Formats: sequence, C-alpha cells, structure tokens
Amino acid sequence: MQKNKTRLTAAEIASLWTSYMNDSMAKCILGFMIKDLEDKEIKGAVQFAYDLSVAHLKKLVKFFQQSELPLPDGFSENDVNMSAPWLFSDIFCLTYINHMARTGLISYGGFLSMSTREDICEYFTNGLQETAVLFNKSNKIAISKGLLARHPYIETPPVTEYIDSKSYLSGLNPLYNKRPLNAIEISHLYMNVMTNAIGVNLSLSFAQTSTVKEVSDFMLRGAGIANKHIKIFTEILLQNDIPTPRLPDVSVSNSVTQTFSDKLMMFHMSLISAAGTGNYATAAAASQRSDLAMNYERLSIEIAKYAKTGADIMIKHHWMEKPPGTKDRKKLAQNKNSY
Repeated sequence: MQKNKTRLTAAEIASLWTSYMNDSMAKCILGFMIKDLEDKEIKGAVQFAYDLSVAHLKKLVKFFQQSELPLPDGFSENDVNMSAPWLFSDIFCLTYINHMARTGLISYGGFLSMSTREDICEYFTNGLQETAVLFNKSNKIAISKGLLARHPYIETPPVTEYIDSKSYLSGLNPLYNKRPLNAIEISHLYMNVMTNAIGVNLSLSFAQTSTVKEVSDFMLRGAGIANKHIKIFTEILLQNDIPTPRLPDVSVSNSVTQTFSDKLMMFHMSLISAAGTGNYATAAAASQRSDLAMNYERLSIEIAKYAKTGADIMIKHHWMEKPPGTKDRKKLAQNKNSY
C-alpha cells in the first residue's frame, strides 16, 4: 500500500523502538504476575494487559520488518524465571497495571503527536484507546474493592476569582505565610505520593531478588529516594490540612529467588525514573507557588543523578541497548582519509 512506502521519520523510529522495549518488558512482568494471582477480577485485568503487550509486539515486529530495521533485542523468556515463587500480592499487581496504564497514556499521546505516517498514527491511536480501556478497567476494579486512593475533596469557591497580588506566586520567603494550596497543586502532590509508593515496593522487590550486589544497592537507594520524596510531599499536604493518600497494602513477598534478569530490572528502574522526572516537570510548570516549583526542580536533579548511576551500571554490564541513530559523519570522513 502507498502509505507503507513512505519512509519512517526519526520520531516514528524512536517511538516504535521505545514501544517494543516497553512492551517486551511488560510481557515478562505481567506473564509472571498472572501465574500466581488468586483474585479473578484482578487476574482478568492483568491478563488483559498481558494480551495487549503480546498483540502490540506482533504489530511492532511487522513495522520493523517492513521498514527493514533491525529488531531490538528487548526482553524475552530468558529475562524471567517463571518457576520462581510468588513475588507480588494481588493488590500490588492491580495497582501496578493502573500505574503503568497511566504512564502509557502519556507515552502513547506523545508517540502519536510525533508521528505522521498514516499506519503509524493508526497504531498509536489504537494503543492510546486500548490503554485507556485498561486504565478504566483497573480503576473500576480498585473502586469496587475499596482500593483506589482517591484525590481529596475540597470546598469549591462560590464565585470565580482572579489573582490580585504577586504574593500568590511566592512561597520561598520564610517571613511570610504561604498561601493555601490550590486544586492543581494538590492534585500533583497527591499523584506524586502515589507514584513514589509504587516505586518503593518495586525497588524493594528488585533489591531482594537480584543476585548482583551493585544492583541490590542501587534498588535500595531508589527506595530510599522515593520514601524521602513521599515524606516531603506528604508534609506539604498536612501543613495545608489536606489528608494524605490512603494507599492500599501493595505488599511484596519475602522471596529472594531471582525472578527477573538484572538487565530487565535496571531497564524498568530507568523507565520509572524517566516517568518520575516527567511528572515532576509537569508539576513544577503547573504549580504557581514558588516553593513547590523549587521543590520539584530540586528533587528532579536527585532523580537525574540516580538515573545516571543506573545508566553507568547498565553500560558496565552491557545491559543498555542502543536506540537507532545516525552515523558520525566526521568519524566516517576521518576513517576514510586514514586509508
């Protein structure tokens, strides 16, 4: 078909490559979760997420083959030990797919906005719709079981108001009282508490099942950072008499059997670190109180340093797959002239 004769753009190649890496990782994790799930509703939702990943991978392989692009190694059955004992509770699995669906909505929206070829746009549009179904499905189950950490209710103002002073944007001066949080700021603080809570449990599960001390230490450091950020955001909410999220008991088992490859676990941590940085950037831009924006910027730097350590570990052990890129033209010219 004519639409397939158009070459892929750099953005489309990047989006397809990233999607393949993410879905191949998700297939491993979700496949392992399914075998030990007991709750039928939760198992059905995780199975739905798993089936989406499998279907996506089949379509992605065709895109790579049609464009004569090398297929990424990604992750396979070699990266998961299906005979390992259970690691995640049913509630954790439900919370996990809800969180990953939320991240997927942002990712698919970004991939779609960067794509132009008709079939690629159609693929990411369908991916966005399917991920929305998964998000709504996991939300519905969590609500029915009383597990969803709802954002707080606030008293709505009786009339429309306008900001009448620059002090509304302040918050750094210790000599002045900070104004109360607005709805936008509350929503981002709440969301970042919940996403960090997922990060804590995931990091701990990876730390206890890794056979490489360097990786275990890295995961424990990640859990510490996430707990620290939760405390900061929670204190801000409490200072404004806003109740903190009542998080479900997303426990993990005491298993120390290696479940996932260190390569997969390190990739997953780089993925959630990138998502966390994006969340903080969005929150900083949306928050009008200067102390909040400063907090998000400061904490983003901490995540960036953590991610850099993770990248160094992955490169050291040859676990980091290189995305498709252009050739170094200067190096080619220099090599040519050396002959």
